[in-house]
Order: sequence, then structure tokens, then C-alpha cells
Amino acid sequence: MTIKIVLADDHALLREGLSSILNNQEDITIVGEASNGREAIQCVEQLHPDIVLMDITMPILNGIDATEQIRKKFSHTQVIILSMHITAEYVHRSLKAGALAYILKQSAGREVVDAIRSVYAGRRYLSEKISDILMDHQIYGNFKPKSKSPIERLSTREREILQLVVEGKSSAEIGDALSLSRSTIETYRSRLMSKLDVKNVPALVKFAMKHGLTE
Repeated sequence: MTIKIVLADDHALLREGLSSILNNQEDITIVGEASNGREAIQCVEQLHPDIVLMDITMPILNGIDATEQIRKKFSHTQVIILSMHITAEYVHRSLKAGALAYILKQSAGREVVDAIRSVYAGRRYLSEKISDILMDHQIYGNFKPKSKSPIERLSTREREILQLVVEGKSSAEIGDALSLSRSTIETYRSRLMSKLDVKNVPALVKFAMKHGLTE
């Protein structure tokens, strides 16, 4: 049985590197590629892959929110997070969104094939450094932070709008992209700024960068 893979990362060179590794495996085939979270969802809908290799920090829609949507809509597709972020918060948010594995980009060359085969078999897979971090925090397998991360206090829609705002989209452009009125976008925008206790767009950008919504 061939394992069908979609690669989702906004860096073409990284996708090429992964392709060169995976194309040498007889039991793995790449059926599609995406450069943002929304494209990843579309690929899953159209191509029905077994697994998505998902970056976190991508434009338009980040990988964690894309993972959540994929797992809710397409339960047959599993997600492996492939990230440079080495913190318990990112791991927790990714696993909570439904990812079955979390591997680091720096070790992807030697781990990605094992991770794919483990996830295809229904097993969780974590990079060794990630496992060590979770063990150090005494949270392995069941991490629950003392309080919610600020990003988790936002709804999925608020996170979508936040990401588009910090990418420089106007309220009208965001409304067109999400099929919402400009006034609705303005309401969401005011609400999320209030929740995050920020007063302007530069502060929103700083928050978004800190939490992996944009680079």
C-alpha cells in the first residue's frame, strides 16, 4: 500500500528537499503541494491524501488552524507538523488541533520517513528534542498549561482575521476572502484587539510573530 502525502510549506526549497527524500521511498508518493494553510485544505479535499506534512508559519492560514480544519472535515487524513519551533506551547497547540506527530525541520532529513510510517500505522511520533522538552515539563502525552495561551483565547475566525490583518490586508480584502461584510470584519478586528489588549497594528504584528502566525 502506497502512503499518499501532501507537502504544505511556504518555502519551495524545503518542499524540494523533502520531495528528494520521499521520492526515494517505494511505499511513499507525493500527490500534492501547498504553500499556505488554505491551499493545504484544498489539496486534502481534492486529493484525499493519507498524511499532510504541515509547516506552522505560513501565509493566509497558519498550519495549526489548517490542521484543526482538516481533522474536523477529513478524518481520514492525518497531519504531521514539521516546524522550527521548539517550545511546549507550539507542541500543545499542534496536538490539540489534531496533529499526530511533531518533528523539527532541523532533524527532518533523518526523521520524516519514520514519522510518516508511524503515523500511517496510527502511532504518534515526536522528535527526540520535543519528547525531552515535554518530559522536562512533566507534561509528556498530556500537556495542559497552567493558563490558556493568548492565541487560544481567540476563536478560529479571529485568528484567521488576525493573520490577514498582519499580512497587510484591508478590511474589504479580508471580507472578500472570507465572504464577510466589511463591518463584520471591523467588529472582529476590534474584538480581537480588545482580547489581546493591543492598541494598534504594529502591536498585532508583534503578537502574531511571537505566536507563529506570521514571520
